[in-house]
Amino acid sequence: MKAVIQKVSSASVKIEGKIVGEIKEGFMILLGVHEEDTQKDVDYLVRKITGLRVFEDENEKMNLSLQDVGGSILSISQFTLYAETKKGNRPSFIQAAKPEVAIPLYEAFNAGLRANGLTVAEGEFGAMMDVSLVNSGPVTIIMDTREQ
Repeated sequence: MKAVIQKVSSASVKIEGKIVGEIKEGFMILLGVHEEDTQKDVDYLVRKITGLRVFEDENEKMNLSLQDVGGSILSISQFTLYAETKKGNRPSFIQAAKPEVAIPLYEAFNAGLRANGLTVAEGEFGAMMDVSLVNSGPVTIIMDTREQ
């Protein structure tokens, strides 16, 4: 499972011109599910993300978590994080999980974040979405459960 985590001052997602999810301060997360991912990968990412300390404390050190600052999450499923680009110019997505595997894991990821007291807005799995964000810092962190 791969997560691209961006610290944002605001983020939103639109489908067919209508805002379906938006947050103020927090994380905008792009989540890619690998064909071999399991609940173990979900649990690992939820634990790491909820404890991630990238918000500034009173000394301007990145020492506070999302929960410490009362931030929210905008969670977007993105199978293209598993693009294979070694051969040719057209990416292959063969390693990305099929919807019957990816949807339950994406939903479990969001549920796990909520179970930790976080507010989570979502896009729509498989939809064509327009995502907007203001990256704060900028801070962008990539987590990959295959590299733990």
